[in-house]
Amino acid sequence: MLSQLIEKLPLLVQPGVTLNLEKSINTVQSLTHESERIQADLVRVLAGSDYVADQLGRKPQLFEDLLQNNDLYSVYGAGEYAQRLGQSLALVESEELLHSVLRKFRQREMVRIIWRDLTRATDMRGTTADLSALADASIDQALQWLYQDCCSKWGTPHAPAAEGASGKPQQLIVLGMGKLGAYELNLSSDIDLIFAYPEKGMTEGGRRVLANQDFFSRLGQKLIQALDNITADGFVFRTDMRLRPYGASGPLVCSFAAMEEYYQDQGRDWERYAMIKARVVGGDQQAGGDLLEMLRPFVYRKYIDFSAFDSLRSMKEMINKEVRRKGLHGNVKLGAGGIREVEFVAQAFQLIRGGRDPRLQQRELLNILPLLPETVGMPEQAVEDLTEAYTFLRNAEHVIQAVADRQTQELPVDEVGQARMAYSMGFENWSDFMLELDRQRGRVTEHFANVIAPAEEAAESDDLSSDWLLLWSNECDAAEGEAIFAEQGLDDPQQAWKAFSNLKSSRSVQVMQAVGHERLLAVLPQLMNEVAAVENAAETLERVLLLIQAIIRRSAYLVLLAENPDAMQQLVRLCSASAWFSETLAKQPVLLDELIDQRTLYAPPTKEELQSDLRQQLLRIPEEDEEQLMETLRYFKSAHALRVAASDITGVLPLMKVSDCLTWLAEAILEAVLEIAWRQLTEKHGVPQKTPGVPCDPDFIIVGYGKMGGIELSYGSDLDLVFIHDAEAGLYTEGKKPIANSVFFTRLGQKIIHILNTFTAGGQLYEVDMRLRPSGNSGLLVSSLKAFTDYQEKEAWTWEHQALVRARVITGSKALSQAFEQVRGNILSQSRELPDLTAEVVKMREKMRDHLGTSDKDKDAKFNLKQDRGGIVDIEFIVQFSVLAHAYQYDELIRFTDNIRIIDAMAATGVISADDAEILREGYKRYRAVGHRQVLQDRSTTIGSSELEDCRQDITRIWQSHLRVE
Repeated sequence: MLSQLIEKLPLLVQPGVTLNLEKSINTVQSLTHESERIQADLVRVLAGSDYVADQLGRKPQLFEDLLQNNDLYSVYGAGEYAQRLGQSLALVESEELLHSVLRKFRQREMVRIIWRDLTRATDMRGTTADLSALADASIDQALQWLYQDCCSKWGTPHAPAAEGASGKPQQLIVLGMGKLGAYELNLSSDIDLIFAYPEKGMTEGGRRVLANQDFFSRLGQKLIQALDNITADGFVFRTDMRLRPYGASGPLVCSFAAMEEYYQDQGRDWERYAMIKARVVGGDQQAGGDLLEMLRPFVYRKYIDFSAFDSLRSMKEMINKEVRRKGLHGNVKLGAGGIREVEFVAQAFQLIRGGRDPRLQQRELLNILPLLPETVGMPEQAVEDLTEAYTFLRNAEHVIQAVADRQTQELPVDEVGQARMAYSMGFENWSDFMLELDRQRGRVTEHFANVIAPAEEAAESDDLSSDWLLLWSNECDAAEGEAIFAEQGLDDPQQAWKAFSNLKSSRSVQVMQAVGHERLLAVLPQLMNEVAAVENAAETLERVLLLIQAIIRRSAYLVLLAENPDAMQQLVRLCSASAWFSETLAKQPVLLDELIDQRTLYAPPTKEELQSDLRQQLLRIPEEDEEQLMETLRYFKSAHALRVAASDITGVLPLMKVSDCLTWLAEAILEAVLEIAWRQLTEKHGVPQKTPGVPCDPDFIIVGYGKMGGIELSYGSDLDLVFIHDAEAGLYTEGKKPIANSVFFTRLGQKIIHILNTFTAGGQLYEVDMRLRPSGNSGLLVSSLKAFTDYQEKEAWTWEHQALVRARVITGSKALSQAFEQVRGNILSQSRELPDLTAEVVKMREKMRDHLGTSDKDKDAKFNLKQDRGGIVDIEFIVQFSVLAHAYQYDELIRFTDNIRIIDAMAATGVISADDAEILREGYKRYRAVGHRQVLQDRSTTIGSSELEDCRQDITRIWQSHLRVE
C-alpha cells in the first residue's frame, strides 16, 4: 500500500528524492477500505507535513477519530473549540493534568487544521480563523480554570469597596496582539499577549490576602506556563509578552490606569502599530472592551496623521537591516515584497486616517484592503494585486510551517524541501513556483514603494531648495531678505520677507521640538518653490504661511504635505486664488486631507450622493454621542464646501452650479439635523400627537427663505429659516415624560438651532436667522400652519410677502410641505392694488438703501454690489414686485423660488420684455460672480464706482420703468 501511495507523489519525478514515511505505515495501511479522496489527500498531507506524519504514526487512533467525526472535512461553528476544550477540562483537577489536556487537544486540532490547509478543504482565511479560534479557546479556557484555582488559594480579587458596599470582583483581561488579535495566526505562530486588570485592590475570601497586582501576576505566570512550557506532550502556543508596557523590563500585569498613563505619556509609534490589532482573547470581555476604548485615542488620532509614514519607514528599514544581517532574503514574511510589506501598506492608512474614518478601525488586513479605494483613493487594481499576493504568500508561509510545526518563514534550500513545497503549493516544479513567487513579491514591492516611498527619495532637493533652507537658517536683515525674494522673482519682496520672517521669529517656531523642526524643513523648500511660481506670490506666501503657523504644533500635517507634493501644489494654487480658502484651512487644518485625492477635490457630489455619504458617516457614530455627531456634521460641511471652492476657483464649476452645490450641502445637513433632533426628543418624551391617537409623522417642516430658499447660497451664508408644525396644541406626547405639543415643537426648534449654531472645535455649521418668522423675534419660535396662515393673511407686511416669494420647504413632512405650498400660493396670488403695492415696495427699498448702501460722500467713488442703486437688491425687488403684482394672473410666477427662473417666467408671461429679462438675468449673474470673487478673496462687496457701470444704468432704467418711479 505504501509503495502505491508513494508512486502517486509527483515529488518523485526528480531522481534521488525520497520521503521518510515509515512512522505512518500503519495509518496508511488502515485506509485500504477508505475512499480514494481520503487516500489522495493523505498522500498530499504526508508529503507536506512531517509533523502530521509523526502524529499519525505515534497515534493512529487520532486519525480514526478525526475521520469518524468527519472533522477533516467539516467547518467548526462559532465557539466550537471552546466548547470541546471546556468538556475536556471539566474533570481536570491539577495543573499538571491541565497542561497535558491542553497539549493533546492542540495536537489533534493541529493535525486537522494542517490537513484542511494542505488539501485546500479550506482557504487561507479559513486556516487563520481556525488557528486563532484554537488559540482563543486555549487561552480563555486555561485562564478560567487557573482563575478558579488561584481564587481558592488566595481569595477573589476585588476593586476597592465603596462606603457601605463591597467592591466588585475582578478578572484578568488578556489582550491578543498581532496576528492573534487580527484572527490571522499562522500554522506555527507564537502569540503576543498583554495582561491587564481593572483596578488596584485586595483579594477576599482566601486563605491568604494578596494585592490584586500580586494575584494577577501569579495568575499570569501560571497561564504562560500552561501555554508555553514544553512537556512530554509538547507545547500549546509559544507565548511572547514583550509587547506589554515597558517591554520585558515592565510588570507582567498592569492596571487600566497604569496602561492609560503609559500609552499617553510614553507610548511609541511602533506600539500604536501593534495596538491596531489588539483584541480581548481571554477574561472579562466587557472590562476588556472598556480598556480598548480607553486606549483608542492613542491608536487613532483625531487628525489625519501622516507621521505614520515616517514611523513605518523606520520600522521597515530596521527590518531590512535585519534581513541583510541574517541573510533573510528567502523569507516570505520579512524579505522584499513579503507579507510584512502588505501589512505596512494597510496599517499605514489605518494609522493615518483611522481616527477620522471608523471603517478603518478594524484588525484583519483582508477587511482593510477593500476599503482603501473609497477611503484613501488607492487604485482598485493595486488592492486586487495586494490581496492576491498576500493570500499567495500566506499560503506559502503555511506550507513552510506545516513541515515540522516550526516557526519559520524561510524558503527551503534543499532539493527535497523545494520539491515538497512546490508540490504542496500546486506547482509542477520549483522553478514554476519561484517564477510565481517572484511575480507576486514584485507587485508587492511596487505598491509598497508607491505608498511608503523610501525616505531618501522623499528628501531629494534641487539647488533652489537649498537656497530657501539657507535663507531660513541664516540671520538676515530686512534688506538682505527682500533682495533674495526679489532675485527669486516674487512680486512684492517686502511683503514676502515680512511674512517669512514673522513665521521664522514666531513663538511657535522658537519652541518647536526637533522632530517638528525637521518636518518643517522637509516641507519649506518645495513650498517656497511652488509659491514663487504663482503671479501673486507675496500675497500667496502670506496666506500659505498663515496655514503653516496654524499647523506647526501638529507637525503631522507638515508630513502630509511633504508626503504629497500634488497636495502641496493644489494648496498653493488654491490659496493664490482665494484668501477664504487659506483662512478656512488655517481654522481647520484637518481639511488638508481633502487636497490629496484630486478625483474628489474637483468633483463635488450630487445632492443624492451628499445625502448618502452623510447618512453613512452618521451611522458609524453612536446615536447618544451628540458631540461626535456635531463634529461629524461640521467636518462634512467644511470638507464639501472646500471641494466646491476648489472647483469654483479653478473654473470647473460655473457660478450657478456653485450655489446649487452649496445649497444641496445645506439641505443634506438640515435633513440630518432634523432627524437627529427629532430622535433625541422623541426618545425622551415620546412622539407628539397630530390628533388624539394619531402620532405625528413628524408634521413639522423647515422652510428656507432668502438665499437658502432661492438656491443661491454662497460661502459663509447664514440660513434664513422658519419652523412650522401641524399638530393640535392641546395634546401631549406619548412617552415616559410627556410634554405638550407646543413645548415639544419649541424644543425641537431650539435643538435644531443649537446643533447648527453652536461653536465647537470644528467651528459652526451655519448661523441661523429666524427673524422672518411670524412677528419676527417677538413671535413664537415654531408656528402652527394655521397661525402662520392667519398671520400672512391678516398681519404680514408687504416686505414679508416679498420674502415669501423665495420661501420653499427644505425638509420635513411631505403632507405639511404640500399644505405650506398651497398657503404660499394663495398668499402670493392675491390681487393687490398696484399703486399701493408700488409705493410700499419703493418705500422699503429706499429705506434699505439709506441704511445699508454707500454713504452720499462715497457714492462717486464706491459701489455696493448689493444695496446701491442698480445693484442686486434692485433686481430682487423688481422680481418680487412682479410676482406680487401679477401672480393672480400667472401662476407660473410662483412655481419657482430662484430669481433666474422667476425672471424667465416674467418674460414668458409678458410681465417684462425679453430684452429687459435678459438684462436682469445677465446683470444678476455678473453681480453675483463679482461678489463671489470678493468673498473668496476676503474682500467686501463694495467695488469701484466705475466698474459694471453699464449694468447699473440698465438695471436702474428697468427699475424706474417697471415700478414707474421717477
